[in-house]
Amino acid sequence: MQLYNTLSAEERAELIDQAGKQRLTLSFYAYAKIENPQQFRNDLFIAWNRLDALGRTYVAKEGINAQMSVPAENMEAFRATLEAYDFMKNIRLNVAVEQDDHSFLKLTVKVRDKIVADGLNDDTFDVTNIGVHLKAKEFNEILENPDTIVVDFRNHYESEIGHFKNAITPDVETFRESLPIINEQLQDYKESKNLVMYCTGGIRCEKASAYFKHQGFKNVFQLEGGIINYAKQIKEENLESKFIGKNFVFDHRLGERITDDIVSQCHQCGKPCDNHTNCLNDGCHLLFIQCDDCQAAMENCCSDECLSITHLPLVEQVKLRRGVQVGNKIFRKGKSDKLLFKHSGALSDVPLAKAQKTAAIRQKIKVKKVLLGKVAHYYVKAQIGLFVIENEQLNVGDTILINGPTTGNETLVIDKMMVNGTANSVANIGDKVTFEVPFRIRLSDKVFKVLT
Repeated sequence: MQLYNTLSAEERAELIDQAGKQRLTLSFYAYAKIENPQQFRNDLFIAWNRLDALGRTYVAKEGINAQMSVPAENMEAFRATLEAYDFMKNIRLNVAVEQDDHSFLKLTVKVRDKIVADGLNDDTFDVTNIGVHLKAKEFNEILENPDTIVVDFRNHYESEIGHFKNAITPDVETFRESLPIINEQLQDYKESKNLVMYCTGGIRCEKASAYFKHQGFKNVFQLEGGIINYAKQIKEENLESKFIGKNFVFDHRLGERITDDIVSQCHQCGKPCDNHTNCLNDGCHLLFIQCDDCQAAMENCCSDECLSITHLPLVEQVKLRRGVQVGNKIFRKGKSDKLLFKHSGALSDVPLAKAQKTAAIRQKIKVKKVLLGKVAHYYVKAQIGLFVIENEQLNVGDTILINGPTTGNETLVIDKMMVNGTANSVANIGDKVTFEVPFRIRLSDKVFKVLT
């Protein structure tokens, strides 16, 4: 019985590409009393592993919080694994605005003390006495009320690339920090103002709204389903988006675009940009905003120091990290004196630029591809390869990648080919194809079509 992930991210990405099936990124949460979180965790892992579901999930005695990637063809079966539990009957699944088959590359289900680290003692207040849920249209309407105060309960690196207009955006690194700060800041408005809150998917506001009602706030509201659900509703109902920019997400994409407005800057050169990256130095992994030009010049690094370290032999890099805290423990999350154009706290609602195109953020997984077939033969003297098409159509003009343990990764553009012995511009599943290959290939090699 498999209870833990056994494949690396690279291996999983390869399998996803070979399958060539659409996947859906989604999130959901539910507060409920779970008597045996460990058994609950194990049962979920077994059920989801069978469905090729990937993602990051936390379970606790208080409920479940999940961000997942599920094959589209398995969605109904996946929902059935949730609705097998009474507290998840008809649960809302927040489907991502932008899809990327590589959003998650492992299945991780962990037992935690809490499904969100809020720092609250739940025994001191009624966690079920929550605020009023607002749908997108209602949320837009209440934002127009002069007696409304809207608060972003996300962290500074999330709100920096996108937020609701006129929102209070606390300069915090964790959710637990924002609660006392906002409570103190709004002491004089407990009875006179509408306290309207939002977060990514709604889970942080679920607890925060109960906390602020306990603190004496009379009119507490929360965005139902968070920014993810809001983006879906404004599109379906053709509503104006009061949210500007990107919504930060906690998977390989690191963000999904809600509007074309760019409200943040590259932290290295100041150019309008809202693409997050993690420093390539394994002893750093600082989360920061980096434009394409700086990414090319700095090779995904946050500083000249980190860039020079990545050029050292691996054994030297490991020596430098020995005995030192690594990852986001070295720096504050997304903050460093190396970042010259980092902004936190009060953020502008004025766009700096418009996004030219929507593109999924992908790190380390450099090439998106789908399996075409396999090598059937290679004619060495003529440098001609014979291939059997097993999946997807191949066209003249396509870029292909041939991969194998000895061949490595080799790419070429198909300028002409023979299909079943006749010159043709299209090859379909089951066809035998030959074309020139200016490098040695082997029978164990796989052939992929590179997707643009």
